[in-house]
Amino acid sequence: MRTLQGKSVVITGAASGIGEALAHASAARGARLLLADIDAAGLERVVSALVAKGIDCSGLVTDTGNEAAIYALAQEAQTRLGGADVLINNAGVGLMAPIEKLRTTDAQWLMNINFWGVVHGCQAFIPQMRQRPDSVLVNISSIFAMVSIPTQGIYNASKAAVRGFSDALREELRGSSLDVLCVHPGGIKTNIANRARITDVSMVADSDQEMRDNFTKLARTTPQQAAAVILHAIESRKTRVLIGSDARFMDWMFRLFPVHASHWLSNIGQWMRRRNAAKAAATSTQDKTV
Repeated sequence: MRTLQGKSVVITGAASGIGEALAHASAARGARLLLADIDAAGLERVVSALVAKGIDCSGLVTDTGNEAAIYALAQEAQTRLGGADVLINNAGVGLMAPIEKLRTTDAQWLMNINFWGVVHGCQAFIPQMRQRPDSVLVNISSIFAMVSIPTQGIYNASKAAVRGFSDALREELRGSSLDVLCVHPGGIKTNIANRARITDVSMVADSDQEMRDNFTKLARTTPQQAAAVILHAIESRKTRVLIGSDARFMDWMFRLFPVHASHWLSNIGQWMRRRNAAKAAATSTQDKTV
């Protein structure tokens, strides 16, 4: 088992959600922390809370969609911590748009963060992490690397790219002291849907707010639960981990029925949409008759 006691851990997207939960859980295991996020106020809140507990923690405002900013983060890790033992490429964003209505600028924005942020993070940190005796790169993908749904084409593509990239990088580093863990969460109770860029969700919901409400209802795993799974996977030296019963179910469906999994998942979503609409209509009718 790997221990995080006294290890240097760098986490991107640490101002909220899974990143914030990872920061607190890593600190509880005795890690030294360097946290990064583009949200300066949120990052300061998390860092201050940990420092108040006596944790060795600092933060650096970082746009993970910017290659130079990621290399600056790596330099800060070298200077501040003497190098990173664990890098968790957690920062990510959402985008909801049918492919026909997809704006190239939005697609590039998402890919710069979700995919290139992971690539540049690994490239920037590998030289210093090769010098550590037992280090690990953690790349956050998604269950949507396996199955896809309408309006999520570019998000699906970014997470599938992270999966493929991580698998190749793992083989390139095989035999070294540097491991690669790829993480596939299902629905996690974070603000990713509320902060997503939205063009048109009519294929999956009647309004942006309905889409967000549906995400909240379906996301059953808390960030704290997700962080616990990720850190256990790091300590157990796993190379791949699924988070949540929904992720495990969809992974099972994809393994058994790779051609049909995405279609069936979309059908389940449409069935749930019709069921919710019927319930809303019934409630409205009852209210009118009272």
